[in-house]
Amino acid sequence: MHMNRLSKSIGSRKMQPFGLSFCLIAFGAMIAMAAQPGNQGPVPPPNVPGVVVLFSGRQSDIAKNWQMIGSGQPADWTFDNGAMMTTNSDIVSKRQFKNFYLHVEWREPEMPNAQGQANGNSGVYLQGRYEIQVLNSYGIASPGTGDCGAVYGEAAPLVNACKPTHQWQAYDIVFRAPEYNPTTHQLIHHARVTVLQNGIVIQNNQEISGPTAGAMGDAWEGTGPIRLQYHGDKVEYRDVWVVPLPDHGANHY
Repeated sequence: MHMNRLSKSIGSRKMQPFGLSFCLIAFGAMIAMAAQPGNQGPVPPPNVPGVVVLFSGRQSDIAKNWQMIGSGQPADWTFDNGAMMTTNSDIVSKRQFKNFYLHVEWREPEMPNAQGQANGNSGVYLQGRYEIQVLNSYGIASPGTGDCGAVYGEAAPLVNACKPTHQWQAYDIVFRAPEYNPTTHQLIHHARVTVLQNGIVIQNNQEISGPTAGAMGDAWEGTGPIRLQYHGDKVEYRDVWVVPLPDHGANHY
C-alpha cells in the first residue's frame, strides 16, 4: 500500500485495541516521512505523551541514557557528527520497557572484503532478549534468518529493504512482550513484533518463540532495556526513541 494511503487509513479508523490509536497516527506519519525518496535527515520523535528519547544526536545522551552491558558503567561509544558508533561492548538503555514502539536509525560501513556475518554486523535487541539483526545485506535476493531485518535465527525478513552502505536506514518496531504466569512463570503467550525497515514491512506481527541468541535476563521478568550490539564492526546509530505502550486499551465503547 502506498504510504500516503496507509497514513490516511490509520488516521481514519476508530479507536484501536491495545491503546495504539494515538501512537499509530504518529507512527504512520513518521513512516511516511521516512519513506520519501531522498530523505536522509533523522525522523524526530512524535509529539505524543510519554515518548522517551534515548539518543537525539547529542554526545551527552550516550552517558545519560545508556550503560555498558553487564557492568553498569556509562556507555563509552564513539560520538561524531550527531551519531554514536559501536565501540568495545554492547550498550543497554538505563530505562526498561515492556510493550513499545521503537524508532532507531543506523548506517552500515563500507567493508569490501567482508562477507556474511562479518559485513557490518550489529543488532537491536528488544528488552535485551530478542534481536532484530543489523547487517549489510544489500542486494541479497532471498534474505535468510541471519540477514538484516531478521528476528535473528528464527524469522527471515519478508523482503529485502536494505539500502547500500553509507546511507542511513531506519527501523520502526512495534513490540508486544510475552506474558507469563507471575507465580509459576509458565508462558501464556509469546512475544510478537512488527518491523518496518525504511518504510517497508519486513516482519508482520511475527511471533517470537523465545529469546534469541545472546539474550540477557529471563523473559518472564516482564521488562527489559533497548540493547544495541557491538559485534566488532563499526556501525553508526542515531535518532533512537521509544513510545511505551499499555497492555490494552479501554474496555468501554
